[in-house]
Amino acid sequence: MFFSEPEPVRAQCAPVAAGVRRIVANNPGKMTYHGTNSYLVETADGVVVIDPGPVEDRAQFEAILGNLGSRAAGILVTHHHSDHFGMAPALRERTGLPIHVSSVFPDDAFEPDGVLEDGQVIFGLTVLHTPGHACDHLCFARPDGVLFSGDHVMSWNSSIVSPPDGNMHDYCTQLSRLIDRADRVYLPGHGPAITDPRPYVERLLANRMRREAEILAHLTNTADSIPQIAASVYRKTDPHIAKAAERNVAAHLEKLLSEGRVARDGETWRIL
Repeated sequence: MFFSEPEPVRAQCAPVAAGVRRIVANNPGKMTYHGTNSYLVETADGVVVIDPGPVEDRAQFEAILGNLGSRAAGILVTHHHSDHFGMAPALRERTGLPIHVSSVFPDDAFEPDGVLEDGQVIFGLTVLHTPGHACDHLCFARPDGVLFSGDHVMSWNSSIVSPPDGNMHDYCTQLSRLIDRADRVYLPGHGPAITDPRPYVERLLANRMRREAEILAHLTNTADSIPQIAASVYRKTDPHIAKAAERNVAAHLEKLLSEGRVARDGETWRIL
């Protein structure tokens, strides 16, 4: 159900939609695919940077600077994870561009220039607060149906939801919210564009519900710990991916706990 693309040329702008160029950071990995997508978006106010990328990627930094042009407007951040936000302070220092983040951005060490609320419009983009992957996660919607979906909806894989910052109940609620919208293309934080996004998001949500049903089925047979549940449900052999699966199981269990469907006794979970 996921999408792939050839490895992109680093530090190079490529058009991905009308008035949108993408630069892919050189931080490939098991959680980032080819790397973090930075977007340069043409607006009536000037060029806007969405997610400048990780602080250690100097080539990414120079590529953004070299493609901003003479009329830039600001920096928008989808969420506080360092591969998306890390470069933002240095970019502000060099350019003077204001940084706008969610009003619940959790980094007390950083002072943004503006905070964003759900439904607010900035640079012609509508702000959608979509917690789940991260408590402060934002998507940005253009009037023409282009949605910058960050890590809430990625094209190459499903998003990790890791408590306490991640919340599975919120994540599923916000997937349902996106399904009810009429966006025509998603530009995600990692991976290629998603065209015809509604059925794709419907499949993402259905997959989460299937995992939840598998967790409940496992607990019907035996009370168990998160590592054992994850091993049974996800069957991942790569240690790094297996640990991510455990975090997803923890998020599902916290959701089920809030719904009164499971209980926790120390490190053991059981069905109610």
